[in-house]
Amino acid sequence: MLNVYLIIWFSCFLKIKKEISRCYELVHRLGRGVVYLGSSRMGPDHPHYLQALELGKEVADLLDCTSWTGAGPGLMDAATKGALEAGKPVGGFKIAKEAGEWTASNFHSYLPPETYLTCRFFSARKHGLVDAAVRSSCSDRTAVVALPGGIGTLDEMFEILTLIQLQRIGSELPVPFLVMNYDSYYQKLLDFLGDCENWGTVSKGEVASLWKICENNSEALACLAEFYGLPSSSEERHEVSVQIE
Repeated sequence: MLNVYLIIWFSCFLKIKKEISRCYELVHRLGRGVVYLGSSRMGPDHPHYLQALELGKEVADLLDCTSWTGAGPGLMDAATKGALEAGKPVGGFKIAKEAGEWTASNFHSYLPPETYLTCRFFSARKHGLVDAAVRSSCSDRTAVVALPGGIGTLDEMFEILTLIQLQRIGSELPVPFLVMNYDSYYQKLLDFLGDCENWGTVSKGEVASLWKICENNSEALACLAEFYGLPSSSEERHEVSVQIE
């Protein structure tokens, strides 16, 4: 009986390893960039969808990099469409079962199949998202952007935040982590983390040093522009490009 369990375990291990390798290959092909985490339930009629769409467009234009999402509906879709409107590359790691629409199919409704993977295992999807955000050189412009979301978003947020905290990623080349606190969406979470500091379960200022809380898109763009030493407005960027030419 033990041998049967070992065979099953080893078979699953090989499948997960193969899927992770495919995620790494996709990142290598499309390039690292900005990773968006967010709700799959906030559709085009939600104000946060419109904000996320505009943010995806402006960040892609600012950093001139690939935009990565979970390739699902909701705010992931908004960030994807924003980056495409900016004319920049997009990649994604879709999960076979997602809250919201598109649950019946492993295929994305409009992205070319060579730009995304449908993952069976959440661990492989997370490996892909993390790898897409890790900077391998000073020229890489990456970031993690946490849009409003639910349990899945929080799971991904804190897993990546823990990796940064423990210096598993970003120790040599830091990766900016932005939390989009639209309409004070995350305020109660921030209050809870403040209580954690009072209880002593996290050190004073520890969490604040790991991420940047942004109330709107302008703050996020200013933060990324400062981090990478870039002009913060499209007009300034245009002036710089004209001078270079």
